[in-house]
Amino acid sequence: MPERRYATIVCMDVVGSSRLMEVDEAGTLAAIRFLLSKVIHPAVSRHRGRIVKTTGDGALIEFASPVEAVACSVQVQKASLGRAARQPEERRLLLRVGINLGDIVVGDDGDLYGDDVNVAVRLEPIANPGGLCISRKVWEELRGKLHLDFQDRGEHLLKNISRPVHVFTWDATEQQARLKSGPLLPGRPSIAVLPFRNLNKDADHDYFTDGIVEDILTALGRLKWLFVSARSSTFAYKGQSADPKRVGADLGVRYVLQGSVRRAGTRLRLTSRLIEAETGNQIWADGYDRAIEDIFDLQDQLTTSVAGAIEPRLQHAEIERARGKAPQDLNSYDRFLRALALMYESTPGSLEQALALVDITIGEDPGYAQPYALGAWICMYRVAQGWTDDKAAECARGVGYARSAIEREREDATALWMAASAFGFLARDVETARLLLDRALALNPSCAPAFWMSGWIHCWIGNLHEAINDLDTAIRLSPIDRTMVAAESGLALAYCMDGQYQDSIFWARKAIANQPSWAASYRPLAASLALSGRLDEARTVAAEILAFEPGYRISSIRPLYTPGPGADRYFEGLIKAGLPD
Repeated sequence: MPERRYATIVCMDVVGSSRLMEVDEAGTLAAIRFLLSKVIHPAVSRHRGRIVKTTGDGALIEFASPVEAVACSVQVQKASLGRAARQPEERRLLLRVGINLGDIVVGDDGDLYGDDVNVAVRLEPIANPGGLCISRKVWEELRGKLHLDFQDRGEHLLKNISRPVHVFTWDATEQQARLKSGPLLPGRPSIAVLPFRNLNKDADHDYFTDGIVEDILTALGRLKWLFVSARSSTFAYKGQSADPKRVGADLGVRYVLQGSVRRAGTRLRLTSRLIEAETGNQIWADGYDRAIEDIFDLQDQLTTSVAGAIEPRLQHAEIERARGKAPQDLNSYDRFLRALALMYESTPGSLEQALALVDITIGEDPGYAQPYALGAWICMYRVAQGWTDDKAAECARGVGYARSAIEREREDATALWMAASAFGFLARDVETARLLLDRALALNPSCAPAFWMSGWIHCWIGNLHEAINDLDTAIRLSPIDRTMVAAESGLALAYCMDGQYQDSIFWARKAIANQPSWAASYRPLAASLALSGRLDEARTVAAEILAFEPGYRISSIRPLYTPGPGADRYFEGLIKAGLPD
């Protein structure tokens, strides 16, 4: 018969050890060894406990007395927090502790088994960094013996534990106040994708749910500007109702993605939400309903939809964060974001300011590729809008930015598509632009701007079916992206060139409603109205185009288009509308 006894079980674990290993593996291992040998072992000995086993970055400990178990744990937490306060942020080690009381089984090897051991292990993740989480049985043994301020957290359902467990938590608040900033955030935006909940409770369906998360992690990992927490760190939260604030503190990330998957008959519904970890504010949420036909194709569809939606939301959140910083606190990345925000304002003045910020950022950090790429895109936009006094100089400047961007970075989809816009429009080098866009989409198949830029290039060379497909894909991936006016006006152009005038008029008006200052939306509108016999309306739109750009001539854009039926049709419409050739 195995030995049974009544005991208190303590589970201690280092918070976010995977992230710490990524930052400094050797230093983290040394710090964990120090914590075990110099802090935990002596405290356990003083309180007459027994270390059952260590688990690399934690320990399982047995005590005869629950009072001694809690007193020891508090001592360890205070010592570890005091030491952490003296360490650089990127090397701070914090512990979480779970404690339970009950009947245990002692194996021949001295290890502990039984439900009450499992409860202690499951309580540990509920504790805050630097804190304790104890079961009600332990709490009842402490009353009148230890004067600690435990908070009643109510009943929790723990993974693989059939009954709910009433829990209480304690935090070393004075010491934690000194560590309120938590683990060091990476210098770039950072996200943790938590395991999605399988609402069907079906083990086979669980594999599908985990597969979607794996694919989202892979898709987001292609974004060079985004730090994505490793799967080994995030899947530690599987089966838990994790607080995004705690996840952010544990893993050192700024954003958390949560979601769930439910299957009902032949349909599947996925919901997801993006949360700012520090505040707990929801940035974005959406749901996706799909018919289940080919399960792998469905998985790809859902992954692409979620990953494509996240990128612009994160970028917007980062822009707002940078706007809130004082000028003296800005780094190169923050200045790039401010320049990007000015680009999105899309006025002559905002673009001038954006270019000035681009040049400042390049001066501060000449190896940083994205400011060069943004400069290329801004120059392309200014030329397209007619907002420059010296078109030749602006074209040369934009192409120079583009060359500098790709010299520094060929693995960033954003830098590649922005550079492609300058090569294609300013240098009339469509082949280079297509190569860069192919590379961008290979790196990030969810990059909506790369798709709309590809759609424009297909228009210029007369591949109208491919243009419509790419522009549709861009809008499907990210329908409320700030750059989607380019996809909408691109569809207006493609449908005009293809002779589908009503569709062209629809998308042109939609683009104009979205961004009235984007001149490229008015040209296919004028052409399609004229070609469909609505000449008075066409001439009114032509007058608006000339108000935007008094020196506009059709001949200025002819060299961009490969001769063919589509280009001929488009130019015929512009001439009928009354625009000068």
